[in-house]
Amino acid sequence: MGYTGFTLVMPFLPLFIGQLGVTDPGQIAMWTGVSLGITPAMTAILAPAWGRLGDRFGRKIMVERSLVSFVVLFAAMSYVSRAWQVLAIRAVQGLFAGYGSLSVAMAAESAPRDRMPSAIGLVQTAQRIGPGVGPLIGGALAGLVGLRRAFLVTAVFYAVGLVLVHVMYDEHATHAVAANAQDLKNLTNPENVPNPENGENLSNPPNLSTRVTFRNVLAFQNFILMLVVIFGLQFVDRSFGPVLPLYVEQAGRSHAQVALISGVLFSIMAGTGALGHHFCGRLVKRFPMRVVIAGAAAVAAAGSVMVGVSGNVFVMSAASTLLGLGIGAAMTASYSAAGSVIPAGAHGTGFGVLTSASLVGMASSPFIAGFLGGSSIRVVFFVDLVVMAALAIAVQKMMVD
Repeated sequence: MGYTGFTLVMPFLPLFIGQLGVTDPGQIAMWTGVSLGITPAMTAILAPAWGRLGDRFGRKIMVERSLVSFVVLFAAMSYVSRAWQVLAIRAVQGLFAGYGSLSVAMAAESAPRDRMPSAIGLVQTAQRIGPGVGPLIGGALAGLVGLRRAFLVTAVFYAVGLVLVHVMYDEHATHAVAANAQDLKNLTNPENVPNPENGENLSNPPNLSTRVTFRNVLAFQNFILMLVVIFGLQFVDRSFGPVLPLYVEQAGRSHAQVALISGVLFSIMAGTGALGHHFCGRLVKRFPMRVVIAGAAAVAAAGSVMVGVSGNVFVMSAASTLLGLGIGAAMTASYSAAGSVIPAGAHGTGFGVLTSASLVGMASSPFIAGFLGGSSIRVVFFVDLVVMAALAIAVQKMMVD
């Protein structure tokens, strides 16, 4: 519900800013871009801090705090009278966000150890589907109830999410197991980590009863590697937005067909990405996490090169399928690999840091893709190929099983 509500305003925000007295198209585009970008930017900065507070005071109350703020702020959006007020509210939304990383942490702790990838994949599937249907619902609502009332409907979406979390989530029903401070030393020193080849048990990794710092989290086995992988996956995933419609038009399609074809390709990526998240849990039960991440990144690399070498719509559709499946599966497996070494007492902090890496990739990718696309659109797809291939090789060579 939250991710659907978050993207409801995207299709009509430029129109809304135009109603607030901004008439120049360039100024409308500027205010819209900055207003949409400032929220994830602020969230990227503060997600680890909110996660750490969740570790200390409870994740449920932190998610409820975030959802309450979004109910109030989206309702307030329906009363603004100037474009700068929209920007200010979107900035405050970024300050109070953070429910995304906390929801992943809650899923990780709610599921038994062997089902953590499936639980994380389910949450990420919802996170992927929400932005897919949100703009569609938002566009329809703007036509039915008007632009200002659409913000009130968005507030209702968040209110429903708040009620669901408050009523249905039991923070005490956790599979986390408490342990002592020596466990932190074991997790940050690979020499002290149990070795399954020697018959040592990894099925119940330790929790923390002591305070966890950001430095502790970064020292967890494979954590920095997964941080880089998640950034790279999100970077490639968001690189298509600024250039794919232009590429479709360059491939010889009429201007009237570009929007439809581009929309279909983006929908294929979103839908197959959700499938990749969903089926990742089954893959990691059959194959080592390293193999799943590296293999999925290689599949996405193949999709990138297919887009770059052919402007055929059917080839691009197949490539979009490979990209969605590969990025979706690799993303869930990367979060699961990191989650498997993060103690329960540090899940909020750890997943907050991972979410920051994802948001930085999300924010920087369109800018860099647009810059590269100014010289050649195909360059963007081959850069994506290099990034995916490098991630696959790095994980295969450096990740510790």
